[in-house]
Amino acid sequence: MAKKLRLVGSAEIRVLLGGVSRQRAYQITSRRDFPEPVAMLQMGNVWLAEDVEKWIAAKRPDLD
Repeated sequence: MAKKLRLVGSAEIRVLLGGVSRQRAYQITSRRDFPEPVAMLQMGNVWLAEDVEKWIAAKRPDLD
């Protein structure tokens, strides 16, 4: 069975980051060290959930 991709958008990232504001989520996702989005859709960028979760574990261990 093929592995399903888990994708997250900015709303899910806000939740993963502990409920930060839209502006703060944008600041974080715009950082050079934040994972690159895997797609840019009309509704916004999307990222692999695994990449975002790894970044949070490394950069924001208080949120684990």
